[in-house]
Amino acid sequence: MKKIYGNIAGLKVSQMKRLGNFYRRRIPPQFLLTPELARDLCRQSRDIRRQIAVLVNRQGKICSVVVGDPRKIVIPHTGEYRAAPGRLKGLRCIHTHLTDEALTKDDLTDLALLRLDMMAVITSSADGLPQKVHAAHIMPNRPQQKPYQILPPISPARLDIDCLALIQALENELARVRAGRPADAHGEIALLVSVSTASRHKAEQSLVELQQLAASSGIQVVGTVMQHRNKADPRLLIGHGKLQELAIEALQNAATLIIFDQELNASQIRAITDQIELKVIDRTQLILDIFSQRAQSREGKLQVELAQLKYMLPRLVAKNTAMSRLTGGIGGRGPGETKLEINRRRARQRIDRLENSLEMVRKHRRQQKARQDRKGLPVISIIGYTNAGKSTLLNSLTNSNVLAEKRLFATLDPSSRRLRFPRDIEVLITDTVGFIRDLPQDLMVAFRATLEELDRAHLLLHIIDVGNPQFEEQIQSVEKILADLNLGDTPTIRVLNKIDLIEPQLTAQLCRRLDATPISARSRATLRPLIKKMETIIEEIGRHGP
Repeated sequence: MKKIYGNIAGLKVSQMKRLGNFYRRRIPPQFLLTPELARDLCRQSRDIRRQIAVLVNRQGKICSVVVGDPRKIVIPHTGEYRAAPGRLKGLRCIHTHLTDEALTKDDLTDLALLRLDMMAVITSSADGLPQKVHAAHIMPNRPQQKPYQILPPISPARLDIDCLALIQALENELARVRAGRPADAHGEIALLVSVSTASRHKAEQSLVELQQLAASSGIQVVGTVMQHRNKADPRLLIGHGKLQELAIEALQNAATLIIFDQELNASQIRAITDQIELKVIDRTQLILDIFSQRAQSREGKLQVELAQLKYMLPRLVAKNTAMSRLTGGIGGRGPGETKLEINRRRARQRIDRLENSLEMVRKHRRQQKARQDRKGLPVISIIGYTNAGKSTLLNSLTNSNVLAEKRLFATLDPSSRRLRFPRDIEVLITDTVGFIRDLPQDLMVAFRATLEELDRAHLLLHIIDVGNPQFEEQIQSVEKILADLNLGDTPTIRVLNKIDLIEPQLTAQLCRRLDATPISARSRATLRPLIKKMETIIEEIGRHGP
């Protein structure tokens, strides 16, 4: 006998057999369902006093039979019918109502979130005869209206509605809507989501940065969704209605990925991906993904892998594909509990090995520092928010060619160069990984070996991108990280970069207010005041000690 899903407790063997017989039914392509199936579903539903649903594929075959309670059904997992981006599921759900009730809000929510071909409800009379069939389908390209179309009630004798042709027309319309959205066939297509309790202005700024992070990771962004709440939903984070809208927008834009601006815990990832059959990641995972793409040195790769494993370990309980972008096979595609335990153990063992390897890196750095200290070479470290122009400044100061790109986290592995000042003072100047607001704690821990470079710095150059509207918030984020690293007492020069993008009068005002030195890192002519200030401070440190 085929498996019957749902609430089967208390059913008799004969009732189970009759439910199993539904698997033998086939529905002609033009029919939503047959009058005979409508009649038998209603009779069986009245007999067991529970709602009954069948899931039907496009070949007209019944794939699942689901038993609910008198008020609702719960559709089982349909992962084997995974919908391609911008396409429907390939299943329609038909179920009974024991009362004279048409499609409910739950029915329409399931239609949208699961991307079903259609949702239909059969109402019945007291003697178990079908009365009316109420059906709905997703409606493409209706941004200001409800994302579904409810059909007029259908008589059980008039179920020949050319069902397959209707579904194919809907998919053709979805294809036409997304035809104007070209995308890299090998890349992800994402919707960005922010569920914020902060002001709308701050939430919008944060979404702009998330969009920059997505672009830096090679992800095409096709839309943003923002919801302001007084208090975030502890289970889903986002409201259920907003999640339904998100599912429809993802379908219409052929999105393959949802990126939340807020960090999601394991239960939230599981709850969201149980509701919406798309890959879901958060801001932290996106940053980890960027770091995994950029790491070039063995040390950098070790640090990134450690951060990823520490972040994902508590989330391996989520039996879904939400982690598949970053797991490298660990915890993806819904393994069983035994496999999950094996993966957890392997992850912990790998974490131990990575931490041991990074301890060796730290030991090597301490030895390297001791050798450099014996040479008496002062160290200047360039710090700042990601994409502030740190690598460009290093190149201009030292005539080098460190990679410098206009994207977030272009530099991951630190670079060091020697610099000789006009008064014949030689220093070692180091470019470091860029900071970002709410830097993931797992990254802070994993990159401790790299950030220890800042411990031996005699002078810090804090590069500030004044061309960025949020530069003052970025200053606060960087200085907070410096305080967390106990570097607040290290001599620091604030450097206003990209002054060619603002008015000279504003530059002068900002320099006075922030006690900063103005430069344009691409123009060596603007660097003379900064070089002089650096040289003076290094000389002072040399006379009096750090």
